[in-house]
Amino acid sequence: MNVYQIVTDRILQSLKAGTVPWRCSWRNEGPKNLRSGRSYRGVNIILLQSSPHPSAWWVTFNQARELGGTVKKGEKGCPVVYFRAYGDDEETKPEEQRRRFVARYFTVFNLSQTEGIEIPAPAPSVPFDPIEACERIVSGYADPPSIEHGGGVACYQPTTDRIRMPLRESFSSVPEYYSTIFHELAHSTGAAHRLARKGLMDRTRFASHDYSFEELVAEVGSAFLCHEAGIGNRTLANSAAYIGSWSKVLRSEPRWIIDAASQAGKAADLILGRARQSSASEEVEQGVAA
Repeated sequence: MNVYQIVTDRILQSLKAGTVPWRCSWRNEGPKNLRSGRSYRGVNIILLQSSPHPSAWWVTFNQARELGGTVKKGEKGCPVVYFRAYGDDEETKPEEQRRRFVARYFTVFNLSQTEGIEIPAPAPSVPFDPIEACERIVSGYADPPSIEHGGGVACYQPTTDRIRMPLRESFSSVPEYYSTIFHELAHSTGAAHRLARKGLMDRTRFASHDYSFEELVAEVGSAFLCHEAGIGNRTLANSAAYIGSWSKVLRSEPRWIIDAASQAGKAADLILGRARQSSASEEVEQGVAA
């Protein structure tokens, strides 16, 4: 299988699951190889951090055996890309014999997928002090998705109706934790048995119109919930920066922010368990107000 296709598919799988791998407001220890102690680089960081596994350490099948352990039966590894050089740099050589680099890959396993290998002590974490108003919003969501903590990504998975979050203590601040989980909760409202939002149910490729709009809805919904909890002033800058990353699209689609705010309001109301009230702008559009 083409190595570039493998990398692309892994990234697309992560995006379709509801996560943007390079957007991260939590402290995430970079993936490393346990045998060599070296950090992975380039696209391999995205590939490994997008996995659901909690450890920052990875090994190949043979490295696990060299370290006195084994890979658990049935575990599936993650591809890691490297480039192999062929030929030489001598300019007098025919072009087909000159040095070239060809992409190859091998498979690694997270330390949590192995047995019999000592797990290095994790970096000390910062104590997490819950914000009562935010906790009430999360716990007050009727018929919510399941929420699991651990690993290096934050995402909502529509197929299993599950939210994955990094450990609370790994976030750069307590408000950023809640901003992130509110973002994922907003995504979850688009499930078929909730608001049945097209952008969540029909996402087929990264950067599609529907996917981009769904991300915008989730971020605006998160901003609404942060303000509801009284932490909006501490998280709005990051939300604005993220929404600003769509600036080119927003210029070509000027109605997006209006439509996204409308959908985000419905999402926030569902999470908060209150009846939906049309905004003045919606009433004007629907011919209710003059």
